[in-house]
Amino acid sequence: MPEPRLLLFDTASLYFRAFHGIPATLRSVDGRPVNAVRGLLDFLARFITDYSPTQVACCWDNSWRPAWRVALIPSYKAHRVAYSDVELVPAELVAQVPLIRQVLAALGLPVVGADGFEADDIMGTLAARSGVPTDVVTGDRDLFQLVDDDRGVRVLYCGRGVAKHDRVDAAWLRAKYGIDGPGYVDFAVLRGDPSDGLPGVAGIGEKTAARMVADYGGLEGILAAATAGRLSPTLTARIVAAIEYLGAAGEVVAVRTDVELGPLDLTLPAVPADADRFAELTTELNLGGAADRILAALARR
Repeated sequence: MPEPRLLLFDTASLYFRAFHGIPATLRSVDGRPVNAVRGLLDFLARFITDYSPTQVACCWDNSWRPAWRVALIPSYKAHRVAYSDVELVPAELVAQVPLIRQVLAALGLPVVGADGFEADDIMGTLAARSGVPTDVVTGDRDLFQLVDDDRGVRVLYCGRGVAKHDRVDAAWLRAKYGIDGPGYVDFAVLRGDPSDGLPGVAGIGEKTAARMVADYGGLEGILAAATAGRLSPTLTARIVAAIEYLGAAGEVVAVRTDVELGPLDLTLPAVPADADRFAELTTELNLGGAADRILAALARR
């Protein structure tokens, strides 16, 4: 029997990467773009083959910009809004998302989401309630906060590409930032993240943020140090000026680990749940070798 292992996919992170990294010349038989579909299948096949999970979840953004996060930090992802609360996404990718859902359903790969929450929160919740070693596949550094050697939770970080992904554990975080997984939230709050519309604390960059978290143990310790006069006047002034932001940002950056998901069967299938439908989609969408590779990855289970 294989060792139980859970693999959590940040699905949107992967299909965005596939869309932007794989030629748009890949088309279905009727001319529709399928580069994101084919690329995602290849990414899933690669990680399933390399890490031999017994359970998987394709985690989904039911709400890519939850209202409760926006209420705390109105600038949260605001620059990515096309209109109303619709995300600014290329039309050729938007058209592929329903196709991705159809392919995943035919394969029987569990798709897990919850209204009002991002995929990050789903991954955080599944990792928290997992009783087996767990790997989180993502291109989002915020998921570093989930790293927990004691519980066997790692992040397979695709920032440099899927083929060059990093296996992020506590030693990796210490070498890179000098902090551990739980310290990453306060570090990210201080540093900020323009890609998510989080301003951070003006004048505090990555190195200073990491050093402050390492020295004072997080925001609570940093605020206590500022109050006690143990920070430089410049740092104290910067922290005081950002106090309102600091009070809200921690809740925005922190991945939820308590989303109500109910009972789930995350067992990795050995064969497609609907082989006939997957065969139809393979032909219709011209999935070619990508279909062969995901089927081979499942069969290795």
